[in-house]
Amino acid sequence: MSVELVTVAEEDGEARLDRWFKRHYPGLAFGKLAKLCRTGQVRIDGKRCDPSDRIEPGVVIRVPPLGDIDSPPPPREVSDRDAADLKARVLFKDKDVLIINKPAGLAVQGGSGTTHHLDGMLSALQYDSIDKPRLVHRLDRDTSGVLVLARTAAAANALAAAFKSRETEKVYWAICAGIPPLDEGTIDLKLAKKGGPQGERVAVSGEEGLRAITHYRTIDSAPPKACWIRLEPETGRTHQLRVHCQAMGTPILGDVKYGASAAILQGVDHPRQLHLHARSLRLPHPKGGYIDVTAPPPPHMLTTFRYFGFSPGDDR
Repeated sequence: MSVELVTVAEEDGEARLDRWFKRHYPGLAFGKLAKLCRTGQVRIDGKRCDPSDRIEPGVVIRVPPLGDIDSPPPPREVSDRDAADLKARVLFKDKDVLIINKPAGLAVQGGSGTTHHLDGMLSALQYDSIDKPRLVHRLDRDTSGVLVLARTAAAANALAAAFKSRETEKVYWAICAGIPPLDEGTIDLKLAKKGGPQGERVAVSGEEGLRAITHYRTIDSAPPKACWIRLEPETGRTHQLRVHCQAMGTPILGDVKYGASAAILQGVDHPRQLHLHARSLRLPHPKGGYIDVTAPPPPHMLTTFRYFGFSPGDDR
């Protein structure tokens, strides 16, 4: 093997050097990369560097002979059924962006005891790309709806920046237990993560919390039992919509974590399934212009719509 001089491609975008190596040389351990940088064997445009240094398209990376590096573990095989289901959920796809309608109950990433998750099945959505799509934002396991994936590193950087700078316009639908005090308004309450015997929770906290703002409007109601609400979060705190709805006295149907027994309505077919759906999203495209997508609600919410006489076509 000999020294390679590799020009960073446009699709790699801006990234840290260690993340570039992880993408192109996944078997190279971080410790070995750090040593190669420290001894000057890895260089950026001929200059010494650190793994944390930023790179951009057009720069040249000196890659020394790496010898036998450990191969990455083989990807988890995706069943034909799961692959077909994910492809049927694609709402938008081009060379840079992929958007799906995530089903309720599917975790976005793995964790303790979670082996079945979207992140582990992204190869099913690779299509003709060199790499698997990558996650740009998150939805709770039990929240359905619009989820954005990037098909290139450059698109991932641009989309992540759009979410961080609040250039996106997000609309959620929720069916809540009870009727809000006003038909529409703004919930402006600080939220903080709290530990406890039942695990981490988010709670309203006027002192140590981070500001969280949600605009809401009642679309329809079945007094005194339930209402269908349109939610537009201005901020993106963990469990923001769930906690804000509970604080308003109308917990989201099925949200026993925050609404306890008040979130359970008798007679509904799926009383313990969360009725929260990421309905639509407008966001800037990495190459210019905007993307507008809308996701149809999941089956359990459609059943509840019918139970209360709500018509999804009435949303204005």
